[in-house]
Amino acid sequence: MLNINTALRKLDECGKHINIGLVGAGQMGRGIVTQVFQMKGMRIPIIANSTVAKATETFQLAGVDRDDIVVTNTVSEAEVAIKGGKFVVTEDFEVVTKVAPVDVIIEATGVPEIGSQTALKAIYNGKHIVMLNVETDATVGPILKKKADSAGIVYTVSAGDEPGAIKELYDFADALGFNVIAVGKGKNNPINRDATPDTLRKQALEKGVNPRMLTSFVDATNTMIELTAVSNALGFVPSQRGLIGPFAKIEDLPRLFSLKEQGGILDRYQVVDYVLGIAPGVFAVVSSEYQITREIMKYVSMGDGPNYVLYRPFHLVCIETPLSAARAFLYKEPTIAPAGAPVSETVAVAKKDLKAGEHLDGIGGYTVYGVIDTAENAGKDNAVPIGLINDKTVLKTDVKKGETITYDMVTLDEDSTVLQLRRLQDKTFKVK
Repeated sequence: MLNINTALRKLDECGKHINIGLVGAGQMGRGIVTQVFQMKGMRIPIIANSTVAKATETFQLAGVDRDDIVVTNTVSEAEVAIKGGKFVVTEDFEVVTKVAPVDVIIEATGVPEIGSQTALKAIYNGKHIVMLNVETDATVGPILKKKADSAGIVYTVSAGDEPGAIKELYDFADALGFNVIAVGKGKNNPINRDATPDTLRKQALEKGVNPRMLTSFVDATNTMIELTAVSNALGFVPSQRGLIGPFAKIEDLPRLFSLKEQGGILDRYQVVDYVLGIAPGVFAVVSSEYQITREIMKYVSMGDGPNYVLYRPFHLVCIETPLSAARAFLYKEPTIAPAGAPVSETVAVAKKDLKAGEHLDGIGGYTVYGVIDTAENAGKDNAVPIGLINDKTVLKTDVKKGETITYDMVTLDEDSTVLQLRRLQDKTFKVK
């Protein structure tokens, strides 16, 4: 099996390319397009975005001449344009999933409903699907993975995002025979559960990001969702409901991520968690019971053991995403994907006191934030995954700030694809 860079170079030398269709031309989508234009053996001939001008600008920022961009919502016109060497912009994501020249689709909207629809259409049309949309994966990833497996295509969450980077560290340690006892990510800002798009708007504009996206980072929903994806891929459980999230330095992690009776913070091993103070990296805490291994680990300055930390000090978000597309196409392998039934959930919790009849708004909004818990606990609590909540979700009863939202408390959007998938997932894996 050739390394990815060698395989891509050989494709390029033969005049061939992996054709990627992109859904979503936000900050992450733009980064993907520009990066692919620098890579060998890959190209992005089509982008779907609700705003045509933004998708057109995305191509232009990567160096495409405006005269070489065709705007259409018709599959046949898109295929003719692509075969003629043009670049296509469409408002309709289904066009991306249907055009014949596309091999892999990257979903980069971060919206569970759009992600669910795109993934389903990609699977139906035999296209590998890369989810730079961990929000969808944490909600309905297990059933999407099962459907993709049945169709003989690859469903994967993206390299570059923390779940993918964590999985790569885990794979490295596991292949070497280490006992992996904890994995996680750094968090670069203190948690503020009261954060809203209004309180963060100025900061978001300064950073050039969507205020709702920044809100999901600051109120920790994003961290909970990412570690739910890791949990469901590895079978590891949350360290506790909502995680522990200690403040620490890298060198503290082997001691911290040991059992309480050994002076650590854990009740058990094989857990996910986050750490304040080590962002933007990801980590795996490993151990070995073999003396010779411990001697060599000490010799290479990894500490006295028995626990050691493996740390990757960066994750390049969308810049790495094309590698997942290449891996899916070349090797038919995911970067990270659910292993089976859900192990964890990110459930919705009231961000403020809420009244019956009030509409909720979902991830990164004003009304709820997400908290990770085991799937077993979430089922017992009848808790609603935050990915099912959108602006059509209506409360049936008053809810106090800090209270978990349950299915009994809300009327969900019956027209949503993500809800229908979730019900199928619960039935398939016999989860409440």
